[in-house]
Amino acid sequence: MFFTIEEIVRWLGLTVFEIWLNLIALVVFSILLALKFDPTTAVYHCSWWTIFLPLFASDALNAYFCIIIFIRMQLESSLKGALLRVSWSATFLFMTFLFKFFLCKKLMGQVSLDYNEIFTPLYILLQLVAIRACQQT
Repeated sequence: MFFTIEEIVRWLGLTVFEIWLNLIALVVFSILLALKFDPTTAVYHCSWWTIFLPLFASDALNAYFCIIIFIRMQLESSLKGALLRVSWSATFLFMTFLFKFFLCKKLMGQVSLDYNEIFTPLYILLQLVAIRACQQT
């Protein structure tokens, strides 16, 4: 039993474009991550910031897309819908960005956070998605 794309879009509050953008960034990140652990490649000597770059670029493009959607919805005189959408998108982007940022800092050895502290933004986001899913049905 798989979720339909309509259910995923409704529960996550993301458009299909945003989902594809995140998936493409995740594939590129996975390839770079695999190459990071191979000592024979040039990527082996790259910093973790370089490995996480596709994910951060995806967040930046997602934020840019959300701003464009907010402006267009505001011009169409649907202010309430625009504010709800931009607040949810900003929360989603901020929580995922915090997780990636903290994880990258931990892997670089720049902070001494536990992994449960690093995953806290994802736990909060999971709770918000659960609340959103219950409200939508």
